[in-house]
Amino acid sequence: MALKTYADGRLFGERHGGEPPAVVAMHGWGRSRSDFDVILEGLDAVSFDLPGFGASPPPDRVLGAHGYAEVLIPILAEMGRPVVLVGHSFGGRVAVAIAAGRPDLVRGMVLVGVPVLHRTDRRLRRSPLRYRIIKEAHRRGWISDTRLESEKRRRGSADYRAASGVMRDVLVKAVAETYETELSMVQCPVRLVWGETDDDVPVEVARRAAHLLADARLDVVEGVGHHVQLTAPDRVRSVIEELL
Repeated sequence: MALKTYADGRLFGERHGGEPPAVVAMHGWGRSRSDFDVILEGLDAVSFDLPGFGASPPPDRVLGAHGYAEVLIPILAEMGRPVVLVGHSFGGRVAVAIAAGRPDLVRGMVLVGVPVLHRTDRRLRRSPLRYRIIKEAHRRGWISDTRLESEKRRRGSADYRAASGVMRDVLVKAVAETYETELSMVQCPVRLVWGETDDDVPVEVARRAAHLLADARLDVVEGVGHHVQLTAPDRVRSVIEELL
């Protein structure tokens, strides 16, 4: 394996095998390219550190999945052949944006625990009354930015608390996105590999996503949670090989 720079140093990637790559892998939020070391062994492939993670510097502005896709597309276009995109969680959002916008670059896609749709219980998760009062008070100028930020950090997810600067804004933007339109535009075969006990992105999200895709199959891995790429790498590898 060899670490390479791409996009004028804005992106780092780990090369596996020879040129040109047949597989491109993208990790989830807070993860890095090393998540795919076992899966990609022996394949002609590259796994990227997405901007703001691993060795890659953060973006200079707030990007959603489509903004990240715009960073990757010129690199994929130079690879000389359509590739199989593999995306876990946040990386899968980027993969969907690429496949929808540039179908000529993608021969297949493997999505692993990807929040491409909002979960059906999301509408039940209304903010507590105390937090809504604090937000309204901030809007009216009655409390400071510091007070609101303190409340956000106290109530935010582990990912939100760990993020800072532009990456926190990227996270907020990504969490708000949903990809019904993009899924309906995807032309390539798609394999969805999901952990049966994934609490972050329940299997029901994968089932609904499969109905929006033209050519999809869902593979549920028993007894596994959100990080299928780490706990059951053989299952991810097998579906990649099907698409090559």
